[in-house]
Amino acid sequence: MADPMTVPGRIVATAAAMDLLRRLGGMHGPLMMHQSGGCCDGSAPMCYPAGEFIVGDRDVLVGLLDLRLGAGEVPSSTPDGDDAVPVWISGTQFEAWQHTQLVLDVVPGRGSGFSLEAPEGVRFLSRARAFTAEETVALTETEPITGQSWEEGRRPEPPAEPQVVAEAVDACPVPGGPRN
Repeated sequence: MADPMTVPGRIVATAAAMDLLRRLGGMHGPLMMHQSGGCCDGSAPMCYPAGEFIVGDRDVLVGLLDLRLGAGEVPSSTPDGDDAVPVWISGTQFEAWQHTQLVLDVVPGRGSGFSLEAPEGVRFLSRARAFTAEETVALTETEPITGQSWEEGRRPEPPAEPQVVAEAVDACPVPGGPRN
């Protein structure tokens, strides 16, 4: 198994997305997210009260967002309770996206009718950064957590790198953009 220090997180979030999650958690209690695979709402990150979306045995945990963290902070422990927002993706969609790190962001606009941010005037948005060859090797040595293994009590180690970035461009720079 790979050294946990070398395994990149499969998800990071912008400070704005984390602020929105904290606000939604204050209104609705513990949260969960699922990266939608299409259907009526397209491919969008959906936010639900924890347990309201049924996670399938083959769904894959992309990561646990830690609401205790600010931009640039590295967690010292795995979050739980109201501080943890599990982010899931279907097993088949994970197969297509496993080579990318998801970057959860928030932008102006109307969210999905099923996602908790819908009335807030903003919507969650997934951006992506392709993993490097070295990161991909480290990830292949770590078995993803599925809905079934989650139910059996398996939990991820805390990430060894910051999980929150100030802005999306900090996690997935645009070639030739302002921060390159």
